[in-house]
Amino acid sequence: MEQNENTEPKNKSRLLLIVALFLVLAGINALLFYMNNQKGKQNEQLTAEVKAKDVRLEEQIKQYETLKADFERQSQEVQAMGLANDSLEARIATINSDLLKLRGFRKGSFSLAEQARFRNRATNLEQQLRKKDEEIAQLKADNEVLYTETTTLKERQNKLTDTISTIARTNQELSEKVAVASLLQADNIRINVINGRNKEKDDDDNEFKAKRVEKIKVTFNLARNDVSPKETKQIMMRLVEPDGSALYNLSTGGGTFMIDGSEAFYTAKQDIVYDNTRQPVQFVYAKGAAYKTGLHTVELYEGGVMIGKSTFTLK
Repeated sequence: MEQNENTEPKNKSRLLLIVALFLVLAGINALLFYMNNQKGKQNEQLTAEVKAKDVRLEEQIKQYETLKADFERQSQEVQAMGLANDSLEARIATINSDLLKLRGFRKGSFSLAEQARFRNRATNLEQQLRKKDEEIAQLKADNEVLYTETTTLKERQNKLTDTISTIARTNQELSEKVAVASLLQADNIRINVINGRNKEKDDDDNEFKAKRVEKIKVTFNLARNDVSPKETKQIMMRLVEPDGSALYNLSTGGGTFMIDGSEAFYTAKQDIVYDNTRQPVQFVYAKGAAYKTGLHTVELYEGGVMIGKSTFTLK
């Protein structure tokens, strides 16, 4: 009887312990379920954000591809009208660069800052595109007017053949006069010599001792000429010895050119960008052998025409 009374409390304690353990396990399972559920929601949210970024990236790429196609279309239209399209080519190059950057983004890495930056650039490009379309439309309209005017002028031209022939002859004469007027001139031609110790010597009488001459230095200025175009000019220098022959050596830059329809040798040449500022030009020539004594002549040419001449004497 007493043993049963002691056993009953023990059984009740054990039951309470089991119930408590069950409740603790249930609580832990509920907590784990909640945490997994929250983590799942976070993963879903992150996945949704990545997908949204990827969608926006694809949309941005398509927008830039469309812009590129439109600018290429504009470039073709401008080129078809015979106009320069350097600015359009520059914009196309910029878009190609941006497309490379956009396609280089890793999955989900298209940040909000990058989205805003490329969106703003695309907006600016679209504004430029619309403005250029308006310019092209105006140019096409102007071309239509010019075409009509040109057609009218051609009809009049057919009735004025004799007058046009006279104008053509006059223009030819003017062109010839302009060609003559545009010829360059070499001013202030000075001739110095350089010895074996690389020391330079000048003489107002242009007389030097032959045995001390290692190099001949010719300097001059290209005279101002408002008619001559500012472009690259090829200047030839002929160093003519006392016997009348021009020094010529391929290894030192010599060659041949045409003078009045005949082939002649030149000693050296330079390509000069003429800028009508009386720019200085210099030739330094080393014969590599003893110089002959006597009167030497320096001739300067541009376009097969002599633009200057000077002499010096070696004793």
